[in-house]
Amino acid sequence: MSVRRSRVAVAAALLTLLALLPIAAAPVLAKDHASAEQTRILNYWTKERIANAKPRDFVRLANGKFEMAKSSPSRGKPGGGGTGGNNVLGASWTGGGDVLKQTGKVLFTMDSGDYICTGTVIADATNNSRSIVVSAGHCAYDAADGGFARNWTFYPDFDTNGTYTCAQSKYGCWTATSLSVHYGFANSGGFNTQATTHDWSFASIGNGGFTNQLAETAVGAMPKSFSTPAVNSQTFNFGYPAAGKYHGYDLTYCSDQVFLDPLNSNLTLGVDCDMTGGSSGGPWLGSFNSTTGSGVVDSVNSYGYSGVKKEYGPKFNSQTTATFNAATTATQNTIVGNAP
Repeated sequence: MSVRRSRVAVAAALLTLLALLPIAAAPVLAKDHASAEQTRILNYWTKERIANAKPRDFVRLANGKFEMAKSSPSRGKPGGGGTGGNNVLGASWTGGGDVLKQTGKVLFTMDSGDYICTGTVIADATNNSRSIVVSAGHCAYDAADGGFARNWTFYPDFDTNGTYTCAQSKYGCWTATSLSVHYGFANSGGFNTQATTHDWSFASIGNGGFTNQLAETAVGAMPKSFSTPAVNSQTFNFGYPAAGKYHGYDLTYCSDQVFLDPLNSNLTLGVDCDMTGGSSGGPWLGSFNSTTGSGVVDSVNSYGYSGVKKEYGPKFNSQTTATFNAATTATQNTIVGNAP
């Protein structure tokens, strides 16, 4: 009788162990899958793919319609360099500091091909298992071109040594685990006025880079504000333009006073600037300190006008806050909010 009870007890113990095994193994499998996907994405971005990726920027034509800007051959670096002067229309940023480390190239794939934009690591008070990169909405989603971007990768400090691959970079690269955009952008029916007023995105990125750390640990994070900067306030906007006189791996900046876009019903912000395709998603920094290279992100590069040396960005607001908050907990690509 005791032998039988012993066998029953052993069998019960084995069943309990087998029942628990999937629970214990699940996090490991999920982690392995995430690691495999990260490796796949990083391997995707060969030197040739990065070099051939196209800027994804939009311009408004004389008839009021928007279209994707046509890339023109680059001709080298912009003239001169700067460390923070006012009224700069486009110059190499030579001041170093936080903006150089925390702003980087964004690489991603849509159905129509591989593209580049600009993004910035921003402060995330939740301080959990992810960092957040802000960029333009059209650098993360296009309903007519496959929906959410794929192979989304953040390459900080892209111009340190002029190399292309992540393996040759200073910090390495981080891949997105999810992308978040607002309903007002995703359901705008194309790049139009509604899209411009919601043209932001937030990428959630896990551990990565050469140190397998959060990006905010490896390179830091820029402060943010989801309030609209005042008209006539000074802003510095940054990006990696890759057309015309720009070659795409030189952090470039403009500096001027903020104004409203009257041709867009004053719904978006403008600044004098001649940056070209590739600068989309780059940060607008208020309260900028040229010594430390730090400021407060309060908009991003969104669109321009054909033949006009100005760049425009959305007004951050409560809908931006909602999109950001969703990104801090998202486990999959997310469209936030309802019809505006």
